[in-house]
Amino acid sequence: MRHDSRQLIRIGLGLFLGGALAAALALTVFGGVSHQGPHTNSGWLALMVAMGCLPLGTLTLALALAKLFGDRKR
Repeated sequence: MRHDSRQLIRIGLGLFLGGALAAALALTVFGGVSHQGPHTNSGWLALMVAMGCLPLGTLTLALALAKLFGDRKR
């Protein structure tokens, strides 16, 4: 495994886990989420962080895995 692939995997996991943690906090600690959205300002902030980090982390992990498998074929 090359250094580039490891770095992409580490960054992707960090982003994804940060988004998952923010989503979990929005649903539990920060008052929960109803049909109209979160109940507190902290809940809204956590939801926005989750909505940014989860897709970006998923795409970064997908890129890292594609790069990892591409490097193995060489």
